Amino acid sequence: MDDRLQAHLELAGLSDEEFVRRAYRLVLRRDPEQAALERRVPRATLLRELVAGEEFARLAALDESLHAEGPGRFLEAPPGTDERVIEIPWALARVRGGERVLDVGTANAEPAYLAALLGRGASELVGVDLAEADVPGMRTVVADARNMPFEDAAFDLALCVSTLEHVGRDNRLYGGGAEADPGGPVAALEELRRVLAADGRLVVTVPCGEPEDRGWFVQLAPDAWNDAFLGAGFRVLEEEIYALGPEGWRAAVDFDPAGVRYGTTGPGASAVLCALLESVSGARGTLRRVRAAVARRGGGEGGSPTAPPRPARGAG
Repeated sequence: MDDRLQAHLELAGLSDEEFVRRAYRLVLRRDPEQAALERRVPRATLLRELVAGEEFARLAALDESLHAEGPGRFLEAPPGTDERVIEIPWALARVRGGERVLDVGTANAEPAYLAALLGRGASELVGVDLAEADVPGMRTVVADARNMPFEDAAFDLALCVSTLEHVGRDNRLYGGGAEADPGGPVAALEELRRVLAADGRLVVTVPCGEPEDRGWFVQLAPDAWNDAFLGAGFRVLEEEIYALGPEGWRAAVDFDPAGVRYGTTGPGASAVLCALLESVSGARGTLRRVRAAVARRGGGEGGSPTAPPRPARGAG
């Protein structure tokens, strides 16, 4: 039998409802809403609509960022995307196999991020959140990041992707309570340092720019975030700032936080700080930015806000 005919016959054997469910799972990786199940449109039309929509465009950008080659530096992402397309690949690039890993903010994490994290070969993988989470392959714990039920030095690596800025804030949207604790992020950093091994590492990604208190999160300037990191006893091993401009997300080498506000250039943060920190007893480290790497690439002069563009990939 012709394989094309076989495919037509297999799909013809599906009810409209089952086809819609499978299409949503394949294209958008979720189940359809009830209204979608009740629509009666040609199947090709449905697929065309799903692929052309903003939801698929975001998933495609995230997929491409996760499969990009390289060590997770000088990342790029298209305009109109949120900060996850930068934060997630940056964080995952710093996970080593065989480590005891703690993920903070698991219940509301991107499914693509969790799926990729599960494949990184951790010897132990634990997720913690104010809300319950069910993640096969991961032990999940309901707890506050400021007071976690773990032994001292229990983990080699902690991941805090777009979570630190929410600690001590109004978290009702995420299944928690409402607070206005300005010391929340610092308290969480100190608790993370406690549960990390003496040479443990912490990956943090946070929105940065002009200071803002949005109630459900806080945005700080890069220097303020770094003061919090260093004050909690971490040494900054790596740091990059990415900003969203007309051409998309690019590394912002000479970043100026003035006027950079949440939601002004895209659907989420206008800039994000990604940092790899090391927990060292009594450490008060010195910030080591990636400017040296930029200089070696020939960029960073003339006050340019972004890293030099990568050469376009040619056909073949």
